[in-house]
Amino acid sequence: MNITLRQLSYFRALCEQRNFGRAAEVVSISQPALSVQIREMEAALGEKLVERRARDVVLTPFGRLILTHATRVLDEMQALTEAARWQEGLAGRLSLGIIPTIAPYILPAALEALRSRDISLDVQVREAKTDQLIQEVQTGQLDAAIVALPIAAEGLNQWPLFEDRFLLAGTKARLAALGPAAETLRPAALDQSPLLLLEDGHCLTDQALEVCGRGRGHAQIDMGASSLATLSRLVEAGFGLTLMPEIAAKIEQRTAPGMHLRRFSDPEPARQIALVRRQSSQNEAWFATLAEVLQSVGQSLIDTARGL
Repeated sequence: MNITLRQLSYFRALCEQRNFGRAAEVVSISQPALSVQIREMEAALGEKLVERRARDVVLTPFGRLILTHATRVLDEMQALTEAARWQEGLAGRLSLGIIPTIAPYILPAALEALRSRDISLDVQVREAKTDQLIQEVQTGQLDAAIVALPIAAEGLNQWPLFEDRFLLAGTKARLAALGPAAETLRPAALDQSPLLLLEDGHCLTDQALEVCGRGRGHAQIDMGASSLATLSRLVEAGFGLTLMPEIAAKIEQRTAPGMHLRRFSDPEPARQIALVRRQSSQNEAWFATLAEVLQSVGQSLIDTARGL
């Protein structure tokens, strides 16, 4: 009996999820069917791959060896597929991931620019937090993703797109309460002010905490908002201050007119937005084209936000 690529992908999913039920959901088959496929692999190879437990599976030493081979084979097949797919450049279907603190603000103009370049291009967008997007880029579920740097994952190519500076957002009264020092405002000066941030898991939260020199346990931090839209309304209602990315600032201010914005003094705190893809992907022409389009659109939005 031959081992199939599908069985290898099922086995890798099981190794990643360490649970038959979760792995079956990932590969979109039933749990019994997944179990049958793994048993067939074991029968073909003549040895057990995993130890089955009540709520967990553990790789056998032989299973760890096979996982190494399976990963290499699947990665090579992914690279082969991508090489054929992108030989015509940026065309066909593009699966693009994007973090939630960028997606609503860049997508309308970005999609228009991509489709005006090639009306037949089918762009599938996946909005998710950074960790999930990076995982899906690494496994080939996404062709590329727009994220904020830095990222800890290895094996990815990065193309810087634009710098997105942080503005201080608050009610008129809260900003006025900062006093004369507001003219030379620095993030560290906000230490005693209530700071509102997105819920844990958003890279923007980590960046804001780093910029302000605070830890998660600080008494003046509330990490409860699920989106920048929610965050803006909490700020408008007077619950505290926040750091607002300039790419989002004007749109959020239109829907929350009671939220006022102020720039920090130089050097302004910022985050770097980049496009990433797997290093094993072949033919960089499509990636360069995509990056150049997104870079142009993003920088135009940033220039507008800065009044340039």
